[in-house]
Amino acid sequence: MGTGASKEGEEGGANKPDGQDDTPDGQGHASAHHDGGQLYVSLKMDKNHTLTADLVPHVFGSVPLIGSWDPSKALSMERESVSMWELSFVVPPNHETLDFKFLLKPKYSNAPCFVEEGPSRQLIGGALKEDAKLALFRLENDEVLEYKVFVKADRVSPFDLAASWRAYQENFRPSSVRWMPDVSINSAPQPGGENCSSAGLDLDLEHYVVPAPSTSANSAFVYAANMTETPRSLTSGSYSFKDGGASADRPTTIKEMEVIVPDSSKAFPTSGMVESKSVGSYSPLQRQESQRGLFVDRGVGSPRLIKSSSSNIFTHDLNLDNDTKNSMPAAAGAVAAAAVADQMLGPKEDRHLAIILVGLPARGKTFTAAKLTRYLRWLGHNTKHFNVGKYRRLKHGANQSADFFAADNPEGVEARNEVAALAFEDMVSWMHEGGQVGIFDATNSNKRRRNMLMKLAEGRCKIIFLETICNDVNIIERNIRLKIQQSPDYAEEPDFQAGLQDFKNRLANYEKVYEPVEEGSYIKMIDMVSGHGGQIQVNNISGYLPGRIVFFLVNTHLTPRPILLTRHGESQDNVRGRIGGDAALSEAGELYKKKLANFVGKRLKSERAASIWTSTLQRTILTASPIVGFPKIQWRALDEINAGVCDGMTYEEIKKNMPEEYESRKKDKLRYRYPRGESYLDVIQRLEPVIIELERQRAPVVVISHQAVLRALYAYFADRPLQEIPHIEVPLHTIIEIQMGVTGVQEKRYKLMD
Repeated sequence: MGTGASKEGEEGGANKPDGQDDTPDGQGHASAHHDGGQLYVSLKMDKNHTLTADLVPHVFGSVPLIGSWDPSKALSMERESVSMWELSFVVPPNHETLDFKFLLKPKYSNAPCFVEEGPSRQLIGGALKEDAKLALFRLENDEVLEYKVFVKADRVSPFDLAASWRAYQENFRPSSVRWMPDVSINSAPQPGGENCSSAGLDLDLEHYVVPAPSTSANSAFVYAANMTETPRSLTSGSYSFKDGGASADRPTTIKEMEVIVPDSSKAFPTSGMVESKSVGSYSPLQRQESQRGLFVDRGVGSPRLIKSSSSNIFTHDLNLDNDTKNSMPAAAGAVAAAAVADQMLGPKEDRHLAIILVGLPARGKTFTAAKLTRYLRWLGHNTKHFNVGKYRRLKHGANQSADFFAADNPEGVEARNEVAALAFEDMVSWMHEGGQVGIFDATNSNKRRRNMLMKLAEGRCKIIFLETICNDVNIIERNIRLKIQQSPDYAEEPDFQAGLQDFKNRLANYEKVYEPVEEGSYIKMIDMVSGHGGQIQVNNISGYLPGRIVFFLVNTHLTPRPILLTRHGESQDNVRGRIGGDAALSEAGELYKKKLANFVGKRLKSERAASIWTSTLQRTILTASPIVGFPKIQWRALDEINAGVCDGMTYEEIKKNMPEEYESRKKDKLRYRYPRGESYLDVIQRLEPVIIELERQRAPVVVISHQAVLRALYAYFADRPLQEIPHIEVPLHTIIEIQMGVTGVQEKRYKLMD
């Protein structure tokens, strides 16, 4: 295989045992060519001796392998392990016969090479003309070296070749895994030396458990409302706490605040649509005019503004300093452009978006709000979750009976409207300090309350109502029980049944006055948590960010399942300290892939619908290879961060040869982009489809990927700030199990090897 054939030489077909074929004479292989497949050949040599010289096995022979019996043109074999050498290639369709020999070449000198003794080997139609034999080499001192020879041949379609083209690296390095299709299912263990007896590996899963970092996702489930924004209006220094609640003294700001609940007949026309700037009643021409003069930077960093008369009305209060807390969302590429556009363009109030939750208690509002907050933050949109229940507990105490929530209790209604207005004012204040999306979490179960919020938002932020509706009595009952167990409202109620009855009475009070959303811009999630379908209804929704929110919500559900994140086994480049590349596994990596296969087999033994996701780089594919019984899916989006011109270098080499790049990366690893490569923000952008698909999956998923990629994925589930992503600990040979369910996200770590 010379230079012209080298691009094909990286690929291969299915991995069959030696000699496995329907026709012993090989004629069946020749006829198989007419079915459209190309012949993939893998040659392996295993030395069973101690090498006395630094000799590298090579292959040479006739067309199409080399086209010349000149030893100087022989192809070098690749070291696969300590004793095994390998070379793989694809035979062009117009050739079915190969004549070849092995030879040994000194690695560091021009000394004579040693050609295999005996006649040349012939491969006809994928089968050796005679049984495989030892390769014998006679050295100058008459010492004879013996190598075992293994030949594998099978058909691979042109489509599979094209689909996995990314194979060859420098020096036409062959790959032993590129024959794998993008999706494959191993029904049985691979034969041969790849197998590892489970008897030699510890299968006690708990034996491997290690503590997660203290700053990681919570090791125990936490009530989601407790993780929301801390009330500012009620913690400004004028509140004292006693017996778990607030004192009777009200802050001055509250005494002077008047909450006006507008008349719904005046607030809404007969058509049911809101005629206010806050919900966007601008025509396309008006919006286009208001955007004139703006230029959005589509790369990483702050947007640039071109001064024009039409832009003066909203450019004076935009802070474009990256070093301030009001800087633009830290997103990349198209995500950055859309984030900037959503925050800057159009009427002033459209730069801020309020997602107002609507729904009866125990319908998953807080869970949905927390999930949406995490997703938008991860994409780079400055988002906060404001829970009105948290304000209520701070202002009026947690031990309120069901009567407090009755519609015929005017004091209760006034108190609840008051804390809702306080939470909304906090949210709007935060928006005008640089926030973009506020998630307002409360029941907001009737038009009167929603009218009040729309009046408070007018001219200040855009509102979208997000209503969660559930008709599954089993899910509602489950959510109610979780509420009694986790909510601070029942923390001091020792009798579970008494708490359960009180909450059901509270729920009945809300049901009496509940009015579904029919006004303004809204998204309705109907039975989306049941796991049996459901639907989403949208009204008056437009724009990039609202569209992304709808797309995300369509793909979310509450089905509990684990997601296992792990890096590939240690690679040869890891040992050498080189970044990027497409190296095979080291000896430690080979051991890890066997331990991982046994771990996954035991952890997911009852999960037949689970799947294994890898990148398209061979170190992840090799790590997944011993795992059997599950679909394996290769994602290019899971490939390691592209190091560009620094690919294959060590950090010391970068520091020495490219000091400016080294210092730039050191200053800001999140936004630093390798020359002709990627930044962490670029990685986040390309991982969004992976996140959506992980949210959509109802069965366990094992993700075998790379450090930068797993840092970004882990940050999503753990809700870690973007700035922390490049510094998250994701060690080799460790599995991070993310348990997703109705109560949130829980983490457990297993370290299989030191």
